[in-house]
Amino acid sequence: MPYSLPDLPYDYAALEPHIDAKTMEIHHTKHHQTYVDKLNAAIEGTGLDEKYPNVHDLMANFSAVPEDKKAAVRNHGGGHSNHTIFWETMASGGGGDASGAVADAINETFGSFKEFRDKLSGDATNHFGSGWAWLASKGGKLEVITCANQDSPLMGGYTPIVGIDVWEHAYYLKYQNKRPDYIEAWWNTLNWDAINERLGSTR
Repeated sequence: MPYSLPDLPYDYAALEPHIDAKTMEIHHTKHHQTYVDKLNAAIEGTGLDEKYPNVHDLMANFSAVPEDKKAAVRNHGGGHSNHTIFWETMASGGGGDASGAVADAINETFGSFKEFRDKLSGDATNHFGSGWAWLASKGGKLEVITCANQDSPLMGGYTPIVGIDVWEHAYYLKYQNKRPDYIEAWWNTLNWDAINERLGSTR
């Protein structure tokens, strides 16, 4: 069964004033939809969508993708997977310091929430070109990693916990070239309950 664009768990204006409604609408209905459409076109007839109906499982099993399909799955499957997680880990009225088990894990790994926040923000700000910065888990340990373009952490054996899209399409309408301002605002959208659920699924 072909992959489909997931509905957002909130309306396009829900993350205002931090992420504007027009950016959310374009990002979801144009960019994410295009990744889904191009992924489906690339793998038509391969059976990959039947073997891995969850796109995250497809990316975690990237080595099973036929060689002539790898580039398309890397770009478009990664885009679909990354954006799905991105939407799910934000919410209206989100933000603040981490809470629950993820807060404990962050403190244990990075020393404090501030040190973690500074690390993720710094890596996201300094990432050259388009891509993502992630809090990810591997072997039961948390790390901050960056990925180029739409590469998925799942391809490298990581489980993505929460990530920020630093492609210009994620912020240019509101923030133009001011990536640090967008990153600062994004922290006010984080859904720590959803992030804790993702962390819990890795343990």
